[in-house]
Amino acid sequence: MSGSWVLVDIGSTFTKVTAVDIGQRRILAQSSAPTTIEDVSIGLRNALQGLGLDAEQLRQARKLACSSAAGGLRMVAIGLVQDLTAKAARLAALGAGARVLSTYSFQLTEADREEIIELQPDIILLAGGTDGGNRENILHNAKVLASLPNPVPVVIAGNRSVAQEVAACFPPEFSTYIAPNVMPQIGQLQVDPAREVIRRVFMEKIIYAKGLDKAGRWIEGIFMPTPAAVLRAGQLLSQGTAARKGWGDLLIVDVGGATTDVHSLGKGLPTRAGVVVRGLPEPYAKRTVEGDLGVRVSVLSLMETVGPDVLAQEVNWTREEVESRAELLHAHPDTLPESDEEWHFDRVLARLAVAHAVSRHVGRLSELYTPAGLVWVQEGKDLSSVATVIGTGGVLVRSHDPLAVLEGAGKQGDAPLELRPEDPLFFLDGSYILASMGLLAQEEPDAAFDILTDSLSNYKLARREQ
Repeated sequence: MSGSWVLVDIGSTFTKVTAVDIGQRRILAQSSAPTTIEDVSIGLRNALQGLGLDAEQLRQARKLACSSAAGGLRMVAIGLVQDLTAKAARLAALGAGARVLSTYSFQLTEADREEIIELQPDIILLAGGTDGGNRENILHNAKVLASLPNPVPVVIAGNRSVAQEVAACFPPEFSTYIAPNVMPQIGQLQVDPAREVIRRVFMEKIIYAKGLDKAGRWIEGIFMPTPAAVLRAGQLLSQGTAARKGWGDLLIVDVGGATTDVHSLGKGLPTRAGVVVRGLPEPYAKRTVEGDLGVRVSVLSLMETVGPDVLAQEVNWTREEVESRAELLHAHPDTLPESDEEWHFDRVLARLAVAHAVSRHVGRLSELYTPAGLVWVQEGKDLSSVATVIGTGGVLVRSHDPLAVLEGAGKQGDAPLELRPEDPLFFLDGSYILASMGLLAQEEPDAAFDILTDSLSNYKLARREQ
């Protein structure tokens, strides 16, 4: 067991563990057990025992964890202008692996304050103003937040000229952290430093607030939210290491019961000549979360988004049968398909969730008529040349035809102006190790890269004959 690591993902439903040997660059064993929210150490212990390692082997192994249990990392993001600093704050929070409950812009009102109290976020990200720019807005918002009845950790990532003054607005019982401005200048995005501060706050404060520290006797610590670990694995795979060549631009789609997350790694600059980019610059590592596109808890909103008649036509059921099945899945999210028809229903649900989530994530082109003639305008990331699409999530891993699901990420005939991947290769995270390798990449990037690429290569999805 020399050089062995045990990587743990404490999910809201299952706790998954993967043991790897970094010297041999291989997976030794995997196991999972139901997460016990009242005391996560119980589910973790059960999952560790499932690995089949003896007590001494477990003791010697390095053990790291990520978690999305107990609601994950819940945040609100606050900025000045909706399409600028507020959007930058939201991007920073999402990239840190958070579930963004709401985004606020301009000056917080009493109604906003009451809503934040009701939302009960784990962390507040307070931005606003470029460096040396507007001061009044972020100071006003700090004073509103300082009056919240229950103290919340606040990450201040706005106008640096007033950051210390903003921090001084909060009573001592509030924990405040100052990060570099998420938008130091108009049109300049700087979200990575704030992401790192959010991760530190998660480690220092949130795992204790949620009772996740009870797992401490079994592992060294919970180091990041699970979505942040997945994004870190995507960065590793895309960019490689000093000794490993990366795969280049890629897309990761994570289909879950409550949300469908999309991660893109790439600059997203125009691939066509004569295209003008408009809007806020996009981060290289971008994550979006669609809370209405899950295939279990959020299946009713997914059906509403797609349209029950469209869904009925896709699965060749009646509208009443579709609505009845969706109600059942919503009420009993642990339901697994049994018949071929039910497997087909799940597959169609997942493909539609992928198609709509990727549509919201990618950029798009529009026509703009100017005195000089027609100009193409790009908003968002151009992912049309992305060569790799990776699928993860239980519904994909269990699917009888994961390729049919993932093809929803590709070019759609009814949306020619969406900048989706046009001719990618598809891979499945069939060993469920993206989050684990994101954790391992923090300390052993070469080993994580080798294990991840080997696993994905074993789950390369063959294209159908045209």
